[in-house]
Amino acid sequence: MKAISILNDVLGPIMRGPSSSHTAGSFHMGRLARALLGDEPVSAVFAFDPGGSYAEVYHEQSSDCGFVAGLMGWDITDERFPQSLELAAAQGLEIEFVVERLPDAEHPNTVELRMISRSGKRLRAVAQSIGGGAIVFTRINEWPVHLTGDAHEVLVELDANGDRALELVTRGGQLVSQPQRQARGQQVFLHVQRQSPLDATVQEQLRTLPGIQHLWIAPPVFFVQSGQPIVSSAAEMVELAEERGRSLGEVGLAYEAALLGLRESDLLAEMIRRFEVMRSAVRRGLDQDLPPMQLLQPSARQVFRSEALGHVAVGGIHTRAAARAMAVMHVNSGGGVVCAAPTAGSAGTLPGVVVTLAEERGLDRERLALALFAASAIGVIVATRATFAAEVAGCQVEIGAAGAMAAAAVVDAAGGSARQAVDAAAIAFQNTMGSVCDLVQGIVEIPCHTRNAAAAASAFVCADLILGGYVNPIPLDETIDAVYAVGKLLPRELRCTARGGLALAPSALALPRVKT
Repeated sequence: MKAISILNDVLGPIMRGPSSSHTAGSFHMGRLARALLGDEPVSAVFAFDPGGSYAEVYHEQSSDCGFVAGLMGWDITDERFPQSLELAAAQGLEIEFVVERLPDAEHPNTVELRMISRSGKRLRAVAQSIGGGAIVFTRINEWPVHLTGDAHEVLVELDANGDRALELVTRGGQLVSQPQRQARGQQVFLHVQRQSPLDATVQEQLRTLPGIQHLWIAPPVFFVQSGQPIVSSAAEMVELAEERGRSLGEVGLAYEAALLGLRESDLLAEMIRRFEVMRSAVRRGLDQDLPPMQLLQPSARQVFRSEALGHVAVGGIHTRAAARAMAVMHVNSGGGVVCAAPTAGSAGTLPGVVVTLAEERGLDRERLALALFAASAIGVIVATRATFAAEVAGCQVEIGAAGAMAAAAVVDAAGGSARQAVDAAAIAFQNTMGSVCDLVQGIVEIPCHTRNAAAAASAFVCADLILGGYVNPIPLDETIDAVYAVGKLLPRELRCTARGGLALAPSALALPRVKT
């Protein structure tokens, strides 16, 4: 199992809404599939299992646009993203989405891709969107693989012993993991993950080797992992922080530097860049002129103004953070640019909190970045022990996880210890355990927007409880394990299929859509 990266798997990607699993994950699969095809595609079929989540919501959550934009080689923030299907057809790219039984549908977000290129190359692949925009390819043609998009991938199929091919694909060292070799009769399949690209001369030598049948080469779609994680649990994070006299944010920063082999100064700069995306989304969501959503009318601006005018019951920093969180979700639902934190469905909670801290508590840029690394450290443990996919474990691992991350960020920003930050995350999670994903009409709006708002407000409460003296008796690691176990007990109808909960309320079913 690969190590979880903060920038690859937790606080990101920067993306267009509305869903990290269904929009960003689909985009990443399309982009990696295009690279593996190795030529301009002219036709592509995307097949979804009827028992999975894609079959229910692939259009409502812009998975179709994501697949096609990635297949066409665009960036996910490209302004043409909403028109990707029409523009692909205009360029002669035939796209088909089908629902059929898939034998390899081990995950609710499984897709089988069948592609043909302009020169006649073919690719048949099985892939999964596993939460937060992360992906894994599990099959190329008939060969089982494990491609996660965070390495330079080289795959070779040949009808020889493969020794010469293996020597070429590993030339120069810098491997991410040990080369994988499979054999079936006279056929051999090699898979090598590199930190750096394979030299063009070596690629040409490979193509001319006797017995070579297929050569697939793909660059990473995420940061390349070149190191090893320094901790693997919340308990280890706290222990390391106390040994070194560091905050949770500083431990999160050290973790990512070790894993990606990057300088801490560069990682801080990248985190600030992601914070600015969050702040832009907050400001955009509080504007008057917003792109239309499908079910809701924008209300974050009105809530924010009402609080300022004293027209609410209590008001205060909690309400303002909640309004900011909801503002980001408005942008997300309108297909705007957000930073998944850790998913698009939970992309409002953490920005609502940290933008409030920045604008109302005057945190400087480095302090903000470290607060986000503290939040992300919690996310690393969630992703390591559980999942961010509501399709697997319900809303508790999306907005629930975001609330836990935000509580840790508040403690870190207030100067609390790593242990206090982890405990704040634990009690936040304990109070969202069991929350279902029952999005109305399969759209990331109801109840997602108000849940993000409530999670942002709750983050301050949980932080205050811990900083004020509450002693948490159940550690975060055990809490996450319990959350995951509960999530797996949820029926399919309550895991992002729009077939249970609020989604079946008569008023929910009767809601008209603003756009389709």
